[in-house]
Parts: sequence; C-alpha cells; structure tokens
Amino acid sequence: MTRPAITGATVVAGVVGAPVRHSLSPLIHNAWLEAAGIDGIYVPFGPPADGFEAFANGLRGGAVRGLNVTLPFKEAALALADKVSAQARAANAANLLVFEADGTVVADNTDGLGLLAALTIQAPGFDPRSGPIAVLGAGGAARGAAAALLAAGAPQVRIVNRTLAKAEAVAAALGGSIVACPLTGAARAFAGVAAVINATSAGLSGQGDLDAPLEASPSQAVVMDMVYKPLVTPFLARAQALGRRTVDGLEMLIRQAAPSFEAFYGRPPPSEVDVRALAMKALGQ
Repeated sequence: MTRPAITGATVVAGVVGAPVRHSLSPLIHNAWLEAAGIDGIYVPFGPPADGFEAFANGLRGGAVRGLNVTLPFKEAALALADKVSAQARAANAANLLVFEADGTVVADNTDGLGLLAALTIQAPGFDPRSGPIAVLGAGGAARGAAAALLAAGAPQVRIVNRTLAKAEAVAAALGGSIVACPLTGAARAFAGVAAVINATSAGLSGQGDLDAPLEASPSQAVVMDMVYKPLVTPFLARAQALGRRTVDGLEMLIRQAAPSFEAFYGRPPPSEVDVRALAMKALGQ
C-alpha cells in the first residue's frame, strides 16, 4: 500500500525533541497512516534546545494538529499548555500536545498508558497490585511512571535515585505510597518488589549500565527499561542473565504512540501493521 499524496487537507503531526534524529516515532506513525489510508503525515521537528516555547507557540491555531514531545521539552510543553490532563499534571510533564483551531493548546501524557500496556504485553500475568515497585530515576519519566503505577493499584512505589533530594521531591509531589531511596540503598529498595523499572537514560546508545543490584530483587520480579536503543540494554541483559522476565522500551514507545495517533488523526491505529517488526529492523535487530 502507498500512502495518499499530500493534499491541502493533509493532517500534519510530528515529534519534537533535541536531538530528534534518533526517534522511531515517524516510522511508527507513518506506517499506521499508510496502512489506514489516512490523509496525514508525521514528521520530526528539531528546534534549538532554547527555542521550544517559541516553536510550539507558533503552531497555535491548528495548522499542525499536534506534537509528541520528547527530551528535553516535556516540562516546557506542560508549562505552555492552556488545558492539562490529570495524567500530565501528575507526571509534571507532557509528551502530547494538541493544537486546537481556536488557539488552545491541550497537554496530555500517554507515557503511563504505554508503560502499563508494555508490562501487560511482555510480562503476561503481571499485576501492579501484587507488590512494591522500584523506579530508578527522579525525572519526568520516573514521576510519570510512579503516578501511573499508583493509579493502577501498586501498594508502594520506591523512587531510587543517586540524589536522594530529587527522589524526595517526587515523593512529596505525588504523595500516596511513594518512598524515596538513595541509589546506595538500592538493594534494600529492591527487596520484595514485583518489578524494577529503569526510568533513567543510562544505557542509551552505549552510555553505560546503571549501577543497580538487580540480584537483590526476587527471582519472579519483572525488570523493565524505558530505553529502546539498544533494544536490549546492559540493564536488561543483566536481568535476563539472572533469569528475570524483561520488558523493553520499544514496546512502551509503541503503546504510548497509539493514543497519540488517535488524538491526531481521529481513529485508533490499524492493528494489521506490525510496527514493532519495522522498528526492530530500523534498530538493526
């Protein structure tokens, strides 16, 4: 199937980041558009790191229908929005902006949905209510993960971070059953958990492994890494060597993309196209 020609009615959406050249989102969304025969296109935008606000405000009015937002702009995206979903407010970050015709900007966060869906798909039977969950990191990704896990019924989320004060700030912001832990105390934080989730960029494109004692987690614990390049990070490789079930960041990327696609183009993505296979090919897997 060939995607329809671009017309005066083509719906334009995209992803914005700095850098953005590594993003697989254009591949995923354009494959869905082609399969669905939708008059739409999805493109990458790479404004200067200090130019996001001017760039996004320039799109008010709906000539571009919306944006997925990646690092380092998720907090700035939330700040410029006129309407904010409960998920984005809880995460204190937006990975989805929709530009309405009246100039209104609506912010949402689909990362939590993507995380929970990825766990369901790649770790069948996993139940976030079954025990505490350890989340590594204290940035927007970690906060969004913690908020989603709490909403899904996790009895406790342990935020593990090198800088304890940052973990404590996440715990104070979210309230509920959030516990802040220093990375030096990760072994205690991993005891008895149902899952360990890496929400840091450690491992991204060969940046090295995260010094976390996965062997301290129970043998039945699920280990997830939000990084998807490489698909099997050193963190996941260590977990697999320990016999842990693992969940990769590519599945989360695909699952968070689905509600974004519907927000942009007005319908769910078609199920018949295997975007994971396309993405794995692009990753050289």
